[in-house]
Amino acid sequence: MQTLHFTTFIEQSAEVVFDLTRHVGLQRDALSNYHQEAVAGTRFGLLNAGETITWRARHFSRDRLLRLRVVEMIPSDRMILEQAMGPFLSFRQERYVKPCENGTILIDLVHYEWKQGRLGQIADRLFLGRYLERLLNMHIDAIRKAAEGGRWKTYLMK
Repeated sequence: MQTLHFTTFIEQSAEVVFDLTRHVGLQRDALSNYHQEAVAGTRFGLLNAGETITWRARHFSRDRLLRLRVVEMIPSDRMILEQAMGPFLSFRQERYVKPCENGTILIDLVHYEWKQGRLGQIADRLFLGRYLERLLNMHIDAIRKAAEGGRWKTYLMK
């Protein structure tokens, strides 16, 4: 099992950052280069505890599906997602939002294992791990930019 760890400082309240992390439209927009769209489950607005979302996106010249379930949520504190269906043997994303003096610390821990066994481990070391890391960084960067600029309002103030 591999683990990716991201820690990001964001100049915004924990409440706004938390809601941006669970906003379907923001994630779709962040990964629009991959034609990502929500095709089942919660397709618009904010994800909530117990809900699922199925993403379809184009990776490596093929459309791929990933269904995630929100297995734990404590508002403005943490959200934990696990794969219900998709390309991984296991996938768990733990997202923690911690208020600090000048803003918020966003911590992402992603634990994953590819289905292809030894071949998947080799591919992960060669390119899949970096590819997944780049996708997650794109989403985190979109959260940070929306939170620190005025764009968060277009997502959260409807």
